Amino acid sequence: MNRFLLIIAFICFLAQPESLQAQGKFPDSNSILDQLTIPSAAKSKRSSSTDPNFDGNGDSREIQPGETLVIADLDGPGIINHLWNTSASLNPYSARALVLRIYWDEAEKPSVEVPLGDFFGVGHGAQKDFQSLPVGVSSYGRSRTCYWKMPFKKHAKITLTNELNGFGPVYFYYYVDWDKVDSLPEDILYFHARYHQQNPAKPGDHLILNTTGRGNYIGTVYSVLQLKTGWFGEGDDRFYVDGENVPSIQGTGTEDYFGDAWGFREFAGSYHGVTLYEGPLKGDRVTAYRWHIQDPIRFEKSLKFAIEHKGSDIDMQGKQLSRSDERADWISSVAFWYQTPIVFSDSVIPPANTRIPTYQIMLAADLKMKASPNKITKEKVGIHFLPETPDGSIEFEFEVKESGRYKISAVLVDDLFGSRYQPLIDNQLAGPVLDMASKGDDWTEYNFGYFNLDHGKHQFKLEGKGVSSGRNLALPKKYAIGISSLILLRLEDLEK
Repeated sequence: MNRFLLIIAFICFLAQPESLQAQGKFPDSNSILDQLTIPSAAKSKRSSSTDPNFDGNGDSREIQPGETLVIADLDGPGIINHLWNTSASLNPYSARALVLRIYWDEAEKPSVEVPLGDFFGVGHGAQKDFQSLPVGVSSYGRSRTCYWKMPFKKHAKITLTNELNGFGPVYFYYYVDWDKVDSLPEDILYFHARYHQQNPAKPGDHLILNTTGRGNYIGTVYSVLQLKTGWFGEGDDRFYVDGENVPSIQGTGTEDYFGDAWGFREFAGSYHGVTLYEGPLKGDRVTAYRWHIQDPIRFEKSLKFAIEHKGSDIDMQGKQLSRSDERADWISSVAFWYQTPIVFSDSVIPPANTRIPTYQIMLAADLKMKASPNKITKEKVGIHFLPETPDGSIEFEFEVKESGRYKISAVLVDDLFGSRYQPLIDNQLAGPVLDMASKGDDWTEYNFGYFNLDHGKHQFKLEGKGVSSGRNLALPKKYAIGISSLILLRLEDLEK
């Protein structure tokens, strides 16, 4: 128990240099819980989206396409302790199109500039749940929390920009919890985070960070959209500290750096994990995270961090074409670190239409459909189908403009009265039967696999299979399902 408490205490003080404790700013204790018994001169404060009307419930902020919302504008000195947010959009990949920026001490450029989902540990705009020590996501990928300490001397401004066109506004709820303090040490380290992508990757190592100053490197989020079938992660991680020509810190493989082995599978730990792993096929997505909380990479003058992107290539007949050659996958990364002085990126973050693949997202309400029986209602989130028999079915017609190999998915909505449904594409089974019963109304993307589709019209069908055996027998017998959107990704378009 004592060792565990020591670890927690170290984490919470990571953002503070050793001089804080030496100056008596914090107690010399092995237990973070001991702090709760000691008075503090700090004043607890919050910036949130709460309804200005004290008795109202309009707690979200509407962000139109192209607009920027200021979610915190704080006068220091202070320390941000906690960020939380959730958002709603008809685009399932909006978390990649929303850009979080944080500006320190009235700087004109941000020291944090990262797509919202990537900042919270899940790339590609995907919706996945996981819990780690400083960052966690819940509510089917919609609730995001972080506890990184973010000190500032004069001023802090946090903004969120909606770069998403064609889907109306994003509705955003948020908390920013912080402490107003009397002073901070002169050598305090500032929190930074930077996004970098290559779509596709060029020859040579993928650069994650190159910075000058003094500080601690504390974390990586790494995402890959695979353009080849096989294993993409034979590359080593390489840290060049204080101007080294040869890295003094070098790893043995991509999965090894992220705390896994012999490939990837989804898991979540306090300091490392894989939040998303769809598989080894062309078109599959992966995101992994590594927090250097127990083992920060310390630098006095500069730090360069890069990782190779090497792996195998297997053709559609199962023949292995290569084992550890460079691969031109879509790669994106986020570097997290503390440093002084404050620094900024020399380049502008790539626009949303280059961060997100060219998905064809078709809202269910806009598609031609037929249902048996015809028990359809249109709602804000899409189509609600509520047949009175367990074998009801609903079918949507969609059009493919160009022949190719397509990854197909849909955003479906479960229901208190949800039932089991078999998805089909052109009457071909598309994955297992889905149990859509829940405690109520969660939007989730379901991946149906890969299909060769010719130019022309095709059908997406959901065929009723009755309620699950575990359903509460006290509920009325209803067989609901909601359909928000159908999503196509043509794999050939990724290579353009």
